Amino acid sequence: MFELKDYQKRTLTILRQFLDAARLGDASKAFADTATPRPGWSVPDYQPLPDLETIPYVCLRLPTGGGKTLLAAHSLGRTAERYLERDYPIVLWLVPTNTIREQTLATLKDTRHPNREAIASSFGGRVRALDIAEFEQIRPHDLASSVCVVVGTMATLRVNNTEGRRVYAHNENLEPHFSRVPANTPGLERIEAGPHAGQIKFSFGNLLALARPLVIVDEAHNASSDLSFEVLKRLQPACVVEFTATPADNSNVLHSATALELKNEEMIKLPIILTEHPTWQDAVRDSIVRRDQLHELARLERDFIRPIVLIQAESKDREVTVEVIEQYLVEQERISRERIAIATGSQRELDGVNLLDPHNKADFVITIRRRRTSARSGKKPARARPYFFGQWRKIRIASIVTFIGRLTTRFWGLQADG
Repeated sequence: MFELKDYQKRTLTILRQFLDAARLGDASKAFADTATPRPGWSVPDYQPLPDLETIPYVCLRLPTGGGKTLLAAHSLGRTAERYLERDYPIVLWLVPTNTIREQTLATLKDTRHPNREAIASSFGGRVRALDIAEFEQIRPHDLASSVCVVVGTMATLRVNNTEGRRVYAHNENLEPHFSRVPANTPGLERIEAGPHAGQIKFSFGNLLALARPLVIVDEAHNASSDLSFEVLKRLQPACVVEFTATPADNSNVLHSATALELKNEEMIKLPIILTEHPTWQDAVRDSIVRRDQLHELARLERDFIRPIVLIQAESKDREVTVEVIEQYLVEQERISRERIAIATGSQRELDGVNLLDPHNKADFVITIRRRRTSARSGKKPARARPYFFGQWRKIRIASIVTFIGRLTTRFWGLQADG
């Protein structure tokens, strides 16, 4: 199984210490006794979830590229053993975007992926990973004999009026889960009209409330609104653990790993060189030259390394569109089309492509600037090595920092010569 880095082990140890203390007493006191403040900071006051004051609610802060998803996977077994005291809990794993939702679910379903292996090792291989849209597939036997991990977005659950939302809608397929639930069970939503008015809804939302799920929140700063807290209240979690690089002001940061720790563990590729150019043509031309130089250096390495030029174009209503970039590369720089891959919502030329295959010819990837680009939303380009980022006009410093964080993730944790 994938060996954790020292800073990852420390993070999980502190989580375990908190859960041990919370199980024996008060979550607020457990936080005060076990939280490790950032250098020069004091431990902040514990902020309980509104109307869920007794529920442990903590945040683990790791820099972008620090392995948040892997740590979240490892945390399931520790939380089940140390706090929930259940053999097989149900886990609601919330992510900020559908792109990350698809990627996370893919890793949890892949029996050879470190994320899946981490969960399987804690639960004797008995793991079911599902998209939240697949909740009808869960049977009472599954909840009794395996850890069920349901991956969704907060937006899926974040509603004021639950009518029409599948998660909260009455669903006869879920009836077996409620066959032994007393009719007067409090805290469950009920059918409001019709011949069955007043009866408990056979909904996935009610099933979660009954099961008291462990809730994992990826990128917690996206889930700190009052409406998100209302969602958590409705689902009655047993424990909430957040993983993020940028905690919200009201997050209970239990432990913060530092960028220096990642560097010391060889989790960051260096150096990072940022260069401004007077025109976008100059930027692209310089990127081509630098890629060629890196390609020659990469040929000296033992392992295959593919330098890639990643260019972020503007939307169709702007000047430097995907088509303009593609035309420039082909006609002005004489780059053959087979060396170019376009990755946008409508053109998905990287789907199913293994960029580590030496026979693959993609050296230039063109994407588009949208509200959430693939790189900003966490989509890693198949363990390849992207080196260049083209952005026209203005860009926020925070966006650059996040983007660089994605690109500096060291996929193997190895330091290349030179």
